[in-house]
Amino acid sequence: MKNLLYILFLFSLIVQAQQGLYNGSGAIRIHNGGNIGFHTNLINDAAFDQNQGLAGFYGNNVLQVQGSIPPDFQDLEIMTTSNLFLQNSINVSSNVNFIDGNILTPKNDETIFLNFSDQGFFTGENDTSKVTGFAAIMDRSFFSFPVGDQDQLRPLMIDSEANSSLAICAYFFENPSNPSSILESFNINEKSREIGTVSNREFWVLQSSVPATVTISWNQRSALSLIPNATFESILVVGWSKSSNRWEVIGNTSQGGDLNQGFITSQTFTPSDYAAITFGTVPLPKDTFAVNNPTLGNYYISPNNDGLNDFLVIEGLSDSPNNSVLIYNRFGQKVFEKSNYVDEFTGVSNTGSLIMSQDIGLPEGVYYYLATLDDLELEYTGFLFLDR
Repeated sequence: MKNLLYILFLFSLIVQAQQGLYNGSGAIRIHNGGNIGFHTNLINDAAFDQNQGLAGFYGNNVLQVQGSIPPDFQDLEIMTTSNLFLQNSINVSSNVNFIDGNILTPKNDETIFLNFSDQGFFTGENDTSKVTGFAAIMDRSFFSFPVGDQDQLRPLMIDSEANSSLAICAYFFENPSNPSSILESFNINEKSREIGTVSNREFWVLQSSVPATVTISWNQRSALSLIPNATFESILVVGWSKSSNRWEVIGNTSQGGDLNQGFITSQTFTPSDYAAITFGTVPLPKDTFAVNNPTLGNYYISPNNDGLNDFLVIEGLSDSPNNSVLIYNRFGQKVFEKSNYVDEFTGVSNTGSLIMSQDIGLPEGVYYYLATLDDLELEYTGFLFLDR
């Protein structure tokens, strides 16, 4: 009995000195069907793997996971009203059950994350319980990251062409031009000419070396309806290019909803080529060009060889023989490109991005164009409706 009391007393001293449960020997294991509940910090400096039961973090105080070696859990449960802060990664091979409280990670450190290893998944995620910081997957191709900020769940879904050895994701409800959580900034005014406005409300960080599509959503807090002249059709997925150090169009393949709430799926891109992704819109017309050419605006073409509106005629281009015209579909895909344009667009793509026969051409719908007048140093954008 004295030996047992001495062991318990010594263990309590270790817990108190380390301000939590300290694993420095690797002698802790959760056996099949077993449970362990942490009401204190976990400091893990030795192997804590081969676990087959449930580990839970509970209580009303802020709890932390610290140490030099990430613990591996089969099932993890979170019910900490004051959140669980990770200063060391956690690997979970089965279910993460979000009940109450967030799992926080340092947003300025991409090496610390909640990792859904093997076939790890999650349940119960909501606005009050999710990952606020970085979540990760390893050797997987499809996943929905349960990320957000303190107030809202803002997930991102990734669909990769092959398994990614590591993909990490975090959400920031911050102005990309001046984020408070990270040192890097992404000036929303530094953008390609195919972008009109970049959202100043939020962005995601997603890193993976495997080409993929992503699906992100917006809500009223995203405030896309406050962007001047924004329409549902004008929304684009844009990314801060690491090579050009500016926002570039990633483009879309599908979208749904309206300006107040909806979702959008990107074209295929390599996430690690971009430092951040968010929403953008197509550019607005240049006022000076519109004033000087009052007939400019939106166009209608019906290429059916009846001699009426068979091709796109953009007023004012004759004033600048050195010009270029780019045409995009509603998903941000470039479908036509021509330098020194002279009425060549007849509803047929010439970019190779879409496979359409010359007889069928592009599908009926709304498109937008960007006309650049190099001689006059002007740009103009507008919409056109292609009728079949």
